[in-house]
Amino acid sequence: MVTLNEEHIIEEQIVKDTSSSSGVWKAYWQILKFRLTTTVVFSGAFGYLFAYQSGDFSLTAFLGLIIGSFLVVSSANIFNQVYEKDTDALMKRTKDRPIPSGKMSANQARIYAVLLLVVGSAVLWFLTNPLTMQLSVLSHILYSFVYTPMKRVSPFCVLIGAFPGALPPMIGWVAYSNEITAAAWILFGFQFIWQFPHFWAIAWMGDDDYKRVGIQMLPYDGKKGFNVAFYITIYTMVLIPLAIMPYTIGISGPISALVAAVGVFGILYFDIKLMLKQGFKDARNIMLASVFYLPLVQIIYVLDKV
Repeated sequence: MVTLNEEHIIEEQIVKDTSSSSGVWKAYWQILKFRLTTTVVFSGAFGYLFAYQSGDFSLTAFLGLIIGSFLVVSSANIFNQVYEKDTDALMKRTKDRPIPSGKMSANQARIYAVLLLVVGSAVLWFLTNPLTMQLSVLSHILYSFVYTPMKRVSPFCVLIGAFPGALPPMIGWVAYSNEITAAAWILFGFQFIWQFPHFWAIAWMGDDDYKRVGIQMLPYDGKKGFNVAFYITIYTMVLIPLAIMPYTIGISGPISALVAAVGVFGILYFDIKLMLKQGFKDARNIMLASVFYLPLVQIIYVLDKV
């Protein structure tokens, strides 16, 4: 068993090693999870542009949303890695992250995360509006301190995680309008449901690693099989009516509704293959299809908005 004194010595050694290494700045960049953070920020930007009405665009607010969201989301990603440093060290996919690989200490990461959260929140408060900042901090708290520890307790973590995961387009809408409207809730609902097939497909792919470290993400009995594939298919099908709702309330045109609805069938194709074959490749195709589908639909919504 490692004593508190030994932990302190290890922590100091990590600081010394990273301070003398030319890779320290790379570690500070790597721990932000740039690609993941960018996808979240993209959803926020989509919400702002979708809410935007002709002739009333604020570049200051839009850039404030982009910068502030990037900082807050990065902070949440860091807190996630601090909490999961022990399990990350045991999984091949995550063992090279800055904390488990020893490139950065947990204390360094915590300080970095707090700093990013404070600065990002201030940017959102002053350059967009207080409601945008409040929703962003709520999303951060749910992701960092509710969803992340829940992953080792119950597969309901996916449900919990879907709430902060669905907030970015609503946050973007609020950054423009300063109010939570029915349209904002529709954007929230669409992205909320989208996450279930996406993350269950990821959980299917990483099931062996996840089970080995005690992470529970698959629904039903927690085992890969027909039942999980069936759940994925049902949630994918729910996306169809949600995809046309922006058109039904008059904020987008028929072209985007058609593309969004028809696009769901592309994911459903792989869902059905997963039910029939239950293979790794089929789960991977669902994940890739869902990754491609969401930003494509968001772009089309903006281009076809009323």
